[in-house]
Amino acid sequence: MTVNLAKGQRISLSKSDGGELTAVRMGLGWQAAPRKGFLARLTAKEIDLDASAVLFAGREAVDVVFFQHLTSDDGSVRHTGDNLVGGAGQGGDDESILIDLQRVPVHVDQILFTVNSFSGQTFAEVQNAFCRLVDETNGQELARYTLSGGGPYTAQIMAKVHRAGGAGGGGAGGAWQMSAIGAPATGRTFQDLLPVLASHL
Repeated sequence: MTVNLAKGQRISLSKSDGGELTAVRMGLGWQAAPRKGFLARLTAKEIDLDASAVLFAGREAVDVVFFQHLTSDDGSVRHTGDNLVGGAGQGGDDESILIDLQRVPVHVDQILFTVNSFSGQTFAEVQNAFCRLVDETNGQELARYTLSGGGPYTAQIMAKVHRAGGAGGGGAGGAWQMSAIGAPATGRTFQDLLPVLASHL
């Protein structure tokens, strides 16, 4: 049932029976790439990637959910907690962000999901990074977006959940969609990414 998204692809969050999804979870996972050579393995640091969700009203960031602010001010978006080391190859979610779509304030029309390398390593040292959208009511995975390639950058703008009609479309109350973005960026925290996020609204 999972849709494997390509960069730029979007899916509707309406159910096949015509109903709307009420609660979704954005799960993010990653592994450290195997290090070559004895010295590299000896000096290896754990990779601490951090997932954040930035809530936008139009083009203005109005709230953010990340490891130091685990719940949005209105309670509609909730981070389940910081993971300092990433996956050991299990393929599960390392960090999750829950979105209660029915509680998202009407003025919030887009939520962007980012991953930053807080520990400073680049994505060249990360493999199998993915984000996936899960229907929180039944645990069914709806969509998955896998990042291919590493690269010399320290952040990724992964995906966004947005009201149909988009920014400025007066989409308040409209059906939600998810779009895969997968844009590389540079920064150890979501604050570093705010100028770049604007181009993806």
